[in-house]
Order: sequence, then C-alpha cells, then structure tokens
Amino acid sequence: MKNSIKTILVLSALSGFSIAAKAQTGETQVKTGTGIVYSLGVESGVSTGDFNKSHRWNVGGSFQADIPVAANLYITANAGYNNFFGKNNLTDISLIPVKGGIKYFPLEILYVQAEAGAAFATNKPDVGFERTAAFIYAPQVGVRLQLGQSNSYIDAGVRYEGSSRFTSAAEGSKVNFFGLRLAYALATK
Repeated sequence: MKNSIKTILVLSALSGFSIAAKAQTGETQVKTGTGIVYSLGVESGVSTGDFNKSHRWNVGGSFQADIPVAANLYITANAGYNNFFGKNNLTDISLIPVKGGIKYFPLEILYVQAEAGAAFATNKPDVGFERTAAFIYAPQVGVRLQLGQSNSYIDAGVRYEGSSRFTSAAEGSKVNFFGLRLAYALATK
C-alpha cells in the first residue's frame, strides 16, 4: 500500500509536468519581470523510510520568496510549518523548516529547485528528540502557471525532503517524506 501511494504521487506529478511542457510556446525566459516573487502555499506529504513506521503523513504551509539573480535563475528563501501525524496514538511531530536555495527554469513554466536548511522541532520533549534542530535538504520539480495577464501565478511542485537525525541512536528520527506544495504566487514587478 505504501509503495502504491508513492508511485501514484510520483506518476501524477510527472504526468502534470509532461502536459505542462507540451504547452510551451518556445520561449525560454520566465515572464516574471525583475521583481521578487512571493508565494504562500499549502503542503502535504507521505513519510518514507523508517520514519514511516511511526508517522504516515503530514500537512502544513509555507511562505517563499524567489529573488531573481539572472535570466531564469532565482535564489529562494522558505519558511513554514509541518505537522506529522503519529500512528497508533503516537504524538504528532511539529516542525518549523527554514530553507534557502536556488530555482532554475529550463523551460518557460517548468522549474527545478534545490534547498537546504534546518528544521526546528517545536515539541521536542513530547516526542523524545535529543536535538531541537536537524539539517534538511529538499530537491523539487514544479511548474509556475501565470493567471491571465497579471503578475499572479499558481506554483505547484513535488519534492523529496530529508533530514539528519533528531536523535543520534534512532534511525526513525530522520524526518523524510515525498511532498506536494500548491501555492499562490505574486511577482512584485
């Protein structure tokens, strides 16, 4: 069951990206102007690895700023909140991820993104973590679709997010998941 959910999530994302890539007009530069693009999104995911034995899925939200540095290339800053729901009456894990990274558009609406940072456990004593923070990394692919002629966009991406251990002796304290982010984005110029 676990593998079929992950397979469906990945295949759905790839199908969406394939359809979006076919809709390209041939232009390769993203039409977001020279301003910062702000986005506010909801996210959800399915846990992987040993972490899936204790926590099955998560839901949360995030705020992201994409700062242009060159044609089709952005530096990103992202902060949010994720709640991982415990199985069998285990305590939920609440994290505040803070990440920075890069976002590159090889095609007009298709992007690849890589971020790294730290995840802070807000309920460390309740879940038995040794550390309050852990290193996180998140490769992502997605699409940014313009809404009409405005500076507004829908930003949808799928990613794998992984962490270092919150407890040195527990492999299950690595918070790993496949996630989906759906956001409303607004370019400043």
